[in-house]
Amino acid sequence: MAGRSWEPTRKGAKELNRFIRKGTTVYTIRKTAQRVAPYEDAELYAAHTFDWRSPITGNLMTGHLSAEGLLAQEGTVYEKKPDRREIGTPGPQVAGPSSQSVLDRLRAGDRAKAGRR
Repeated sequence: MAGRSWEPTRKGAKELNRFIRKGTTVYTIRKTAQRVAPYEDAELYAAHTFDWRSPITGNLMTGHLSAEGLLAQEGTVYEKKPDRREIGTPGPQVAGPSSQSVLDRLRAGDRAKAGRR
């Protein structure tokens, strides 16, 4: 993957803190539990934007996490968007009926009921 990445170490946390500015977006990769969701992609990415500064520590924050917290909680952080699906987008459609086939079945049932009357 092109671009910089930061590992969850003290050195990685220092380098990430030096890199980020207000409005900087970084990306993490999350693994999916395949036993729970076998139809889902094995890895999805999440975007984190550092958009406010903590009044207590003065560190830039993404949601409730500082750069150190993000590294500790999510693992490796990437500068460039990974070539995976984002965690918030809809998953792939697998083995689900199309809306047209459902409507056709419902209409066929209505015709059958009308013929019995």
